[in-house]
Amino acid sequence: MGTADRHRLIGELLRTREEVTVDELIAATESSGATIRRDLEILAANGVLKRIHGGARSLVARGDNPGYGQRELEDHESKLRIAKAVDGLLRDREHVWLDSGSTATEIARRLSTRELTVMPMSLHGVEALTDSKSGRRPELILPGGSLIPGEQSFRGPMAEANIRSLRFDTAIVTPCALNLKDGLLAHDLGDAAVKRAGLESASRVVVASSGSKWNASAVALVAAMDSVDVIVTDLKPSPEDLARLNKLSVEVVIA
Repeated sequence: MGTADRHRLIGELLRTREEVTVDELIAATESSGATIRRDLEILAANGVLKRIHGGARSLVARGDNPGYGQRELEDHESKLRIAKAVDGLLRDREHVWLDSGSTATEIARRLSTRELTVMPMSLHGVEALTDSKSGRRPELILPGGSLIPGEQSFRGPMAEANIRSLRFDTAIVTPCALNLKDGLLAHDLGDAAVKRAGLESASRVVVASSGSKWNASAVALVAAMDSVDVIVTDLKPSPEDLARLNKLSVEVVIA
């Protein structure tokens, strides 16, 4: 089992359990004790877990929003497919606003060789967009504002003002949750305000969301579903939901 697969397995186990032992992980991954202990140190440094004697403890309390390090391990294959589909929706030389979060980071990696102008809303996105070895990379505009630890995302009035001072061809929004009744949701008011500024400053709104975000819980409203032009997701909506989305003129792309 490769490193990335082991890290995802450990993260998945700690989403459902409070603690896991090194011996259990050795058996689950068929890896050596030294390899597992090294994995746990790396994941602890990335905020996925807390290292304890003989194993690891989950940092995800019941009902809490998982940290960035935890979310980056989840739904990875889905995020890769979604990123590829989003890439296919963009034309060269577009001006793009790109949300923060683990899905947005995967999209940034996919766009790292495109001829675009991008405003990424996190340092994770900045790093992914500038990681191209080909010599061809997007032009970046940074929003400024306050930086949220862990998430490494830009927030606050300065970020919102800088977003609203520009006009984008496409905003790529990665909501924390969404449903057809309320629309796009975020876990806190600051994140919701930044997402709202991005989508209101764009001619076209593309929502990128894995199936796990549909009908999930979040407290802050970003925007109603009628503000969305395209949804890219790995979950095929029910016939009833598709009919409602068609009525709202929302295109659905299944990744």
